[in-house]
Amino acid sequence: MNFIYFLFAFLVGIATSVQSGVNSQLRQMMAHPVLAALISFGSGFLVLIVMSLIFRAPLPAWENLREISWWKWTGGLLGAIYVTTVIITVPRIGAGNLLSISVAGQLLAAVILDHYGLLGFKEHGLTVWRLLGVLLIVLGVVLVVKN
Repeated sequence: MNFIYFLFAFLVGIATSVQSGVNSQLRQMMAHPVLAALISFGSGFLVLIVMSLIFRAPLPAWENLREISWWKWTGGLLGAIYVTTVIITVPRIGAGNLLSISVAGQLLAAVILDHYGLLGFKEHGLTVWRLLGVLLIVLGVVLVVKN
């Protein structure tokens, strides 16, 4: 496997922790979690516009957009729910608790998606090792959350 992708995944994990704190501080300044999420997504949207222009990403034809299944448009919705939930939750339970519980949920969902090859993922059957990995993550959550 290509090491660079593992490095990117690790760095994105670090960025997620930092993003939680940044957005939490933004919420304090805006006095509302939805407004903070809107600003967060708005700045991200502007960066993506600039990147699209720099990399000259071609706009799809209208016909192609109309052929996209309704559920494939829900990624932004799920991202908005995630960011808003983080903004609301992180000041109350802390970054470590939030992210460890979140990672456990992500891993459980990912293992199920991989096992059945759902949403276009390559099938990776549930093995004893994968199940043990999930259980160890859950145990790690218990240890992180325990005061």
